[in-house]
Amino acid sequence: MSTQKEFIKEQLALNVGGVDVNVAAIHRSGGREPIVFLHGFGSTKEDYADIVRHAAFAGHPFVAYDAPGCGETYCADLSKISIPFLLETALEVLDRLDIGRFHLVGHSMGGLTALMLAHHQQNRVLSFVDIEGNIAPEDCFLSRQIVDYPQANAERFFNDFIERTRHAPAYASALYAASLQHKVRAGAVSGIFQSMVELSDNGDLMGKFLELPCPKMFMYGDQNTSLSYLGHIQSHGVQLAEIPSCGHFPMYSNPVVMWERIASFQARASRG
Repeated sequence: MSTQKEFIKEQLALNVGGVDVNVAAIHRSGGREPIVFLHGFGSTKEDYADIVRHAAFAGHPFVAYDAPGCGETYCADLSKISIPFLLETALEVLDRLDIGRFHLVGHSMGGLTALMLAHHQQNRVLSFVDIEGNIAPEDCFLSRQIVDYPQANAERFFNDFIERTRHAPAYASALYAASLQHKVRAGAVSGIFQSMVELSDNGDLMGKFLELPCPKMFMYGDQNTSLSYLGHIQSHGVQLAEIPSCGHFPMYSNPVVMWERIASFQARASRG
């Protein structure tokens, strides 16, 4: 097996809204259209590192990074972290890496951040793969726990959240829960979850999503076919990608099919 590095791991020293942030990123260069990946709550940039294992993406530059409060990224003030803060972080990363137009992929929290990014930078997004990112109030099955299970102590809330997640009746829930303590700082959870709920309830996310001019795919696990809006978004031109044997985490439950669907969708988008 070759030991040649297939991507660069780098710390990006940024200032986001007056807060010092040291973003841990993986990226590579290439001659084709760049791909920007945003991970979900409780996940990290490594969710997408396997892009280098799939020949369909050969030549595509990409970047994936740990959001503030997550993974190996340092944030000087965890209380400032919210979806708007994550949007500003994304813009800073794009600027630092000199990324112009790009394909966009976001999962869950990252899908919501990606939607806000695509809404604000419509002329730069070539295509958008939304992997169960929030576009309606019903999508807050994780984040709304900040309302349903109020707890003043951040560590206690997060510990209880992890235990509930561990026993959730969905694919990969226990696997996901097992690493949450290592991937998320408890002090970041409340701000992230509260902003996700606020935007999902009052931010007209569905309107923003459907109005995007780029090709759009909504990816979801077959355990979540009950999402009420699937037919609605399909009737408005959104391509649906149902992933078999999967819940909320296709990168854990069925990554081969996930990568195949992303590759074929982006290839069609590139052909116009």
